Amino acid sequence: MSKDGFVPKDLLEKLAKEGNEEAKKTLVQMDTIEQKKTKEKNSDDAENSDDAEISPSVAPTQAKREIYDSGNTEDFKKKLVRKEGNPPTSDENVNFAYDLSGQTLDYFKNKLGRNSINNEGMDLIFNVHYGIKMNNAMWVPRLNQMAFGDGDGKLFINFTRSIDVIAHEMAHGVTEFINELVYEHQSGALNEHFSDVLGSAVKQHVKGQTAETADWLIGDEIVGPEFPGKALRSMKNPGTASQFDHQPAHFDHYKELPLSKDNGGVHLYSGIPNKAFVLVSLEIGTDQAAFLWYTAFQNKQIIHPNATFEEAFEAIVHAADMLTSQGKLPQQAVDTVKNAFHEVGIPSRIPKS
Repeated sequence: MSKDGFVPKDLLEKLAKEGNEEAKKTLVQMDTIEQKKTKEKNSDDAENSDDAEISPSVAPTQAKREIYDSGNTEDFKKKLVRKEGNPPTSDENVNFAYDLSGQTLDYFKNKLGRNSINNEGMDLIFNVHYGIKMNNAMWVPRLNQMAFGDGDGKLFINFTRSIDVIAHEMAHGVTEFINELVYEHQSGALNEHFSDVLGSAVKQHVKGQTAETADWLIGDEIVGPEFPGKALRSMKNPGTASQFDHQPAHFDHYKELPLSKDNGGVHLYSGIPNKAFVLVSLEIGTDQAAFLWYTAFQNKQIIHPNATFEEAFEAIVHAADMLTSQGKLPQQAVDTVKNAFHEVGIPSRIPKS
């Protein structure tokens, strides 16, 4: 199951049914990207046969940024307009992608100890001005590139201008290389949740905010003047960001959905662990909470591709115990995690502290 864009596909489908032409066009452009991914997958499968030669390992390198201008077409890597070390251009969208991705790379390195998306210095490839007024931004699996639309200027504005959008999409790449969480049902919601976690953590760091002073909104900088709300999601108060925001904050409201509905609720139910992350951050700080989550999500024995909320809870408690014993987290971290997950109702055999 492939990943949707930053703006949930079911929201775009709702707008399209109501007659929004830009939403219809965005869905078509997303389908084009899906076709590109499928073509790349088939190519990879053909190359990765059993008798394929195994490439030797390569030493980690420093990530370089490449910003391409799609020129409102649906072409990837159409025109290279800024690469690593180049001065700013006259296009602010190009400069936003370059600068904000650099700040995200710095956060990954300095706060998480990660060397770019794949932890081996993978170059970052951005395609800005993708499509005609595309109301979305996407990490594109297999192609290992990102596509950013300009927005229609009404519901959404340029997607490169927001640090949490940039970091959110880069985090989807991290997930792909760490544990490939399947993009459906609870594992898909954890996929979205992890991107919201890193997107918000990077945003707070760059803006000099704390868990207490942050607004915890996701997508507040890319909603346009006609968007009926202040953001796409609220991590602190799920379900309050807009008239489209129906996220529950407690597992009591979780129910299995068909894949035709937001891939089984990946954007809808991410609000439950999002709330738990906020509660932990308010106790130990956002950076330390993000490092805890990042450590936990690398535990492939527990966070496997089809991981559940309960398994994520278990992995985070295990990581908190380990990091506390190493002196990397405050002593109350384990109890804080237990209390937070119990407060949002995620079922577990782990007792409340």
